[in-house]
Amino acid sequence: MWWKVLCVIFLVYTAVAGFLMPVPALPILHETIRNLFFHVCMWFSMMFILTVSLVYSIKNLSKPSVKYDIIASQCVNTGMVFGILGLLTGSLWARFTWGAWWINDPKLNGAAITLLSYFAYIVLRNSIEDEQKRSRISAVYNIFAYVMLVVFVMIYPRLSEVDSLHPGNGGNPGFNVYDLDNHMRMVFYPAVIGWVMLSAWLASLNIRIEKIKHQKNN
Repeated sequence: MWWKVLCVIFLVYTAVAGFLMPVPALPILHETIRNLFFHVCMWFSMMFILTVSLVYSIKNLSKPSVKYDIIASQCVNTGMVFGILGLLTGSLWARFTWGAWWINDPKLNGAAITLLSYFAYIVLRNSIEDEQKRSRISAVYNIFAYVMLVVFVMIYPRLSEVDSLHPGNGGNPGFNVYDLDNHMRMVFYPAVIGWVMLSAWLASLNIRIEKIKHQKNN
């Protein structure tokens, strides 16, 4: 319970300080730099909760369990929420800094491909009626989808020969060059913790709901 209270405190602090605190007056970014407290945190949260899903898919393959299957699937559902929010906040940021809602950028395209691969996971689960078969196949596919995530979001955009407008990729300087000063760090780090805790909170609620549904159906 205490961590949920802490989560709320962090998120309220992020919302208030994120919009009201002074930020560096940087070219191109200007006030949009405040989106750092939201956009980047969405991706941290997605990565965290999808990693949890990966762990439970592996555990489910080694020792099949309805509990592991439910945790893995509901973590994916929760991760997709944060992934979509990450794309939306990123698209909004791109509109004001790059002049377009979407550009042909390896980081953006990789993120879109990753989300589509996880949407395919959800479709795959819903298309299989047999519970044990669904559990095994979706666990294997979940591992594949996570590999896609690592390749298209974390590895490919960082290759030096790949041109990218996204900070920290393809030779483009990361946010440390954009002067993430001490005032911003005081908000950014609690924001990351708060959003990650929220992803865990939402996933736990989805897991409890799915367990109740499973008990009623069986």
